[in-house]
Amino acid sequence: MKINEEQINSQKNRQLYEEYYGKVDIDGIINNLNNFDKFFNNAKITHTSWVGFYRNDFDKDLKGKRVLELGCGDCENAAIMSYLGAEVYALDIAQASGAIIEKLNQNYDFEKPLQFIFGDFLEADIPEDFFDYVVGKAFVHHLTPEQEILYTEKIVSILKKDGVVRYFEPAVNSKFLDKIRFLIPLRDRPSSLQKKKFKAWKESDPHPERDNSSASYRKIGEKYFVETRIYCIGSIEKFHRLFPRGVNTKRFRQLAYRIEAKLPRFFQDAFARSQTVEYRIPKK
Repeated sequence: MKINEEQINSQKNRQLYEEYYGKVDIDGIINNLNNFDKFFNNAKITHTSWVGFYRNDFDKDLKGKRVLELGCGDCENAAIMSYLGAEVYALDIAQASGAIIEKLNQNYDFEKPLQFIFGDFLEADIPEDFFDYVVGKAFVHHLTPEQEILYTEKIVSILKKDGVVRYFEPAVNSKFLDKIRFLIPLRDRPSSLQKKKFKAWKESDPHPERDNSSASYRKIGEKYFVETRIYCIGSIEKFHRLFPRGVNTKRFRQLAYRIEAKLPRFFQDAFARSQTVEYRIPKK
């Protein structure tokens, strides 16, 4: 049987994350739950993914809601949503995530224990009109364009009639800036000027070639949902990555978010590092 691009992409992600999530600090997650206010109040104003995912007080909308998280990964966000009162179903292609869920349920008294769904979302047996929310935190950019369409069509079927999709994803709204970004080496990524090393990195990278622009997400949202909202973030905050390793950038990042909120929308969109994507009311 010929293996297609989607299967290769899934295999690459599964292999990488089985190992990666096998090393997750579960005690650290439990500690954050036991000291929730201190952890969460800081995370919501400091760390990009938490600032973006929980923007507009999303945390206050979760109580009593049934939520599916796609690509639950280290399961910390699933645990946080459960703490906030949601009935959480967490799906991942890595079985290691299931082991995390099991240990979290054993070591923390959730009002409603986390439910793990293992495997490919497209093959999972999920009732129609079942979820209030389907969410993903840095998940969609691991899908090929073809997978994203298939996922969206299934999501429409399992959302309630007033259901909402909420993603937090990278934002690539300027091809020129994206090329500049790859010129700068990071801890785990060589510069694109180091051609052999960069090529080897690209081949092992679990992120497929795809369009991660706000326009691409908006196009899909407008086809499958009544309303699409996109909020870009990180136009200034992203520069914290250039600070020397070990430097505490907390104050810089918090200040950056406050400044960004006052900048013109076109500037935020063009120079953003990330984006919150929200689709409301599926077209059944």
